[in-house]
Amino acid sequence: MGHPAAAVWDNKAATEMTKDWNGIDQVVLRSPHGASARVSLYGGQVTSWRNDHGEELLFTSSKAIFKAPKAMRGGIPICFPQFGNGGSTELHGFARNKIWMIEDSPPPLHLNDSHGKSFVDLLLKPSDDDMKCWPHSFEFRLRVSLAADGVLNMISRIRNVNGKPFSFSFAYHTYFSVSDISEVRIEGLETLDYLDNLCQKERFTEQGNAITFESEVDRVYVSAPNAIAILDHEKKRTFVIRKEGLPDIVVWNPWEKKSRAMGDLGDEEYKQMVCVDGAAIVRPITLKPGEEWTGRMQLKVVPSSFCSDHLGF
Repeated sequence: MGHPAAAVWDNKAATEMTKDWNGIDQVVLRSPHGASARVSLYGGQVTSWRNDHGEELLFTSSKAIFKAPKAMRGGIPICFPQFGNGGSTELHGFARNKIWMIEDSPPPLHLNDSHGKSFVDLLLKPSDDDMKCWPHSFEFRLRVSLAADGVLNMISRIRNVNGKPFSFSFAYHTYFSVSDISEVRIEGLETLDYLDNLCQKERFTEQGNAITFESEVDRVYVSAPNAIAILDHEKKRTFVIRKEGLPDIVVWNPWEKKSRAMGDLGDEEYKQMVCVDGAAIVRPITLKPGEEWTGRMQLKVVPSSFCSDHLGF
């Protein structure tokens, strides 16, 4: 008798096209052990990331609006070509409010970015309206992949197909789901300088041995290390963020007063979320004609016994 064939993971079979409740196309990525991720073509936004047990790891507001022109409050919106309101476009740029295309034959990535992963490649090019407020031609390629162990990877490649240089800022505006913001600490940003958006972007130096939350926080940490840990004591788990090409880290929680003023966030929902973004903000990225920039982020969940000592800080 012959031996049964070994099971081979088929990344194509692990990728499914569906529609959300607004009829917008989305791609579902699955791992062989049960983890999953959902990527909406509206904004190229990751709207869900679940572990092997089906537990949601990203926060989405119960009052989130899923219709244009609003970006959904939660998941991982893409902020490009600006972060915040410091440019010529709408808040956080227009990429998160556009319909992206699936690209079947993108320029190749490293073999490790494909092997053993389910993934989708998306493409965004500027519309005529985009060119009116930000007159630069670009190609923005985004790969979202889910590894067999449930690790989520995002790779952004932005190419200047313009006749002149342009500059932009960028962030993966990631909403992590946490048990209670008062029980959360962020490690890896100790002693760093940060710009405080609550104090007219004044520059301060982080004094604590970890970031904890007792009030509103809205900061951009400068020249951050490439590995950051978010420890959730109550859930006994740690999010590990690894990044490349993204020198800054944004940390944001709106706290009570601001939450009450936001129409797409529940009054008490600030307790269940924290945003920690891999970003390039303080020094915008400048591309000459034909140049390409790449920004990578990897998200992993480990038991909380795994602390920052293991990250090489």
